[in-house]
Amino acid sequence: MAEKKFGHEEHMKKADNLGILSGVSRPLKIVFLGAGSGFFKPVFTDIMNIPGAENGTIALVDVDRKRLELSVELGGKIIAAMKRPGWKVIGTTERKEVLEGADYLINCIEVSGTSCVRFDNDIPASYGVDQCIGDTMGAGGLFKALRTVPVFLEVLKDVSRLCPNAWVLNYTNPMSIMCLAAMRAYPKLHVVGLCHSVQGTSHQLADYAQIPYSELIWNCGGVNHLAWFTRLEHKGRDVYEILREKLASDKELLAKDPVRFDMMKYMGYFVTESSGHFSEYLPYYRKRPELIRKHCGAKYLGESSFYANNWPQWRIDSDAKKHDFVSGKEPIDTSRSWEYASFLIEAMETNAPFVAHLTVPNTGLIPNLFADNVVEVPCLVNRKGIFPTYFGKLPGQCAAICASNQSFFNLAADACIEKSKLQAERALMLDPLTAAVCAPEEIRAMTRKLFAAEKAFLKGYK
Repeated sequence: MAEKKFGHEEHMKKADNLGILSGVSRPLKIVFLGAGSGFFKPVFTDIMNIPGAENGTIALVDVDRKRLELSVELGGKIIAAMKRPGWKVIGTTERKEVLEGADYLINCIEVSGTSCVRFDNDIPASYGVDQCIGDTMGAGGLFKALRTVPVFLEVLKDVSRLCPNAWVLNYTNPMSIMCLAAMRAYPKLHVVGLCHSVQGTSHQLADYAQIPYSELIWNCGGVNHLAWFTRLEHKGRDVYEILREKLASDKELLAKDPVRFDMMKYMGYFVTESSGHFSEYLPYYRKRPELIRKHCGAKYLGESSFYANNWPQWRIDSDAKKHDFVSGKEPIDTSRSWEYASFLIEAMETNAPFVAHLTVPNTGLIPNLFADNVVEVPCLVNRKGIFPTYFGKLPGQCAAICASNQSFFNLAADACIEKSKLQAERALMLDPLTAAVCAPEEIRAMTRKLFAAEKAFLKGYK
């Protein structure tokens, strides 16, 4: 189970011994936006795994009624399988019906569904901009933000009126732009960004170095999907030395994570996002076909158009999996995942301290990154809330790469808030990969074609 990997049980025992563990003393109200999301099943199950959380309501919201009803059925099955009769699950297509009095809001919305996937990929590709995933940076990430952020800000407007003290836990990409726009538009609300790239990558590094995870000592910070492991140690030894030795003797290791290991070679540190996604945040690896062939692999290792070619089917498969759980064709796995949401809720409700790497405003936490932007750093969580910790300066080369992405986030967030086509095209001109491939006039033309193609989901942009 994931909490064992985290050492969460040990945290709980220590907290109990210190007399600070008080249990969940109230019925909880949790609102899950985007109940059709692939995050629904693991996060719902995780919440049912919170020790001492014996009763509450989870309100599911989705604009797609069929997918909503399926998730409500699945939620009921999970509650029954885990013998949590004090919990109930309800569903609605109207979020305002359930927001009042919410303690936590988990945001997993997907605006436009699969309708714009091909536009996000194929129009940039016609200008030579090759994407693997394309939902965080570049044209794909920008236009996902332009579609999604305005809806998220409407949600936050409702939160500010109906449940202003709720913690908004955002899973939706593009994470940094979503959280930055929220910070600027609604600075008094409690909004944080949750991802699993730090958990996943720290375990990958232990596996690559063949070190027990519990013995790996590490520090990690930067921006979401672009956070750097500035410390990697095992029993006093620099794990980067171990990784370099293994890369020299094992040629297959490089093929497991080609872009991240190549950047480690030249920048000195390993980063948190998969090679394929990471390659999109840089000007180096995707600007010519021969570079893609040399440095990128299949699927998440950098395959061209991987997300666009597969996401529609993944969505169908996800729904089919839920049907199998509901029908009993497939048994429901009730173990706890390493997704952060339930651990944050548990820490705040039981006062058992927990540390999570979250996207938060950069209030001097990483001094050599932009102060009016967001960063991903370790945060202490307890009954009093979520408290970002001071990380310190990143190595100069790592900070510069993060800053190049932050410049893009900065204008993209403003474009979403102001609904400005001009700011959108300027943001895309600052995207490292797009700028490496295209001239400004091409970027302007690309942006205008994307606005025209996706106009049904981009109301109000001028």
